[in-house]
Amino acid sequence: MSASGGTRAIVAALGANLAIAASKFVAFAFSGSSSMLAEGVHSLADSGNQFLLLVGGKKAQREATPQHPFGYGRERYIYAFLVSIVLFSVGGMFAIYEGYEKIRHPHELEHWYWPVGVLVFAILAEGYSFRTAIRESNQLRGKLSWSQFIRRAKAPELPVVLLEDFGALIGLVLALGGVGLALLTGDGVWDGIGTVLIGVLLVSIALVLAAETKSLLLGESAGLEEVRKIETAVVDGRTVTGIIHMRTLHLGPEELLVAAKIAVQHDDTAGEVAAAINAAEARIREAVPIARVIYLEPDIYSETEAARGADPDATPGGPTPHAAGH
Repeated sequence: MSASGGTRAIVAALGANLAIAASKFVAFAFSGSSSMLAEGVHSLADSGNQFLLLVGGKKAQREATPQHPFGYGRERYIYAFLVSIVLFSVGGMFAIYEGYEKIRHPHELEHWYWPVGVLVFAILAEGYSFRTAIRESNQLRGKLSWSQFIRRAKAPELPVVLLEDFGALIGLVLALGGVGLALLTGDGVWDGIGTVLIGVLLVSIALVLAAETKSLLLGESAGLEEVRKIETAVVDGRTVTGIIHMRTLHLGPEELLVAAKIAVQHDDTAGEVAAAINAAEARIREAVPIARVIYLEPDIYSETEAARGADPDATPGGPTPHAAGH
């Protein structure tokens, strides 16, 4: 993804959430609405989350060092995982606790126009932030559905902002419903129920984010389209006749490691093989620009060895899921 696109979405969400958090805490102070308090903490947590994403993006730009020879690209994954923890603990669990207390000890809302006015303002502000995230995501999503985009995206920022903003909008509707029912019935229990529902929503979103960022932290391969481009670029039909096996790994959202054992002719000279490897690396980088770390190992292709299957000790992880058919 474009780092600038993710940053624009984060900054838009950060500005909206800071303004919304301030207005929600003012509304809580005047009305005593637990939904407003939960939503205020939610917006404050979201603001902290967006700050974490910005910090992660900044740290990921550091140059590689002898201790970290592949760079710091995964910092973005680490900070995105922290976001899911903050959303779960600070946002979700606090809202559930506050809602439970309000259900146990309900009280009538005061100055109802404060929470209603703030919720309407918050819906408009979150809608703007959500619209920005959708616009930036559409430039990268292609023909993928939204669920596929969130699952397959290698850069965590846009999926995180999309889910946060979507959850915020649903939470605002729940808060408005809880406040509205409390006003109509005169029973503050509805305000507490709305708060609990907000907490359950936030916990659910946090669990989805945690699962996705955990997968990125463990290390994901390139997408199928990128793998096909790499396979096509490696083989030249002359010196490099095929791919025996290949592994790809995202070192960060915009940095890909490619390691492959390639088949060469048995009578090729060392100079011919070296030149073919250099040419293959250049073709890979042209086809997939994010493939910045490439290791190609030449070998003599043997049908007998191929029939035996991949050696798990030689190729960690077992047979590659993106076999090139060589």
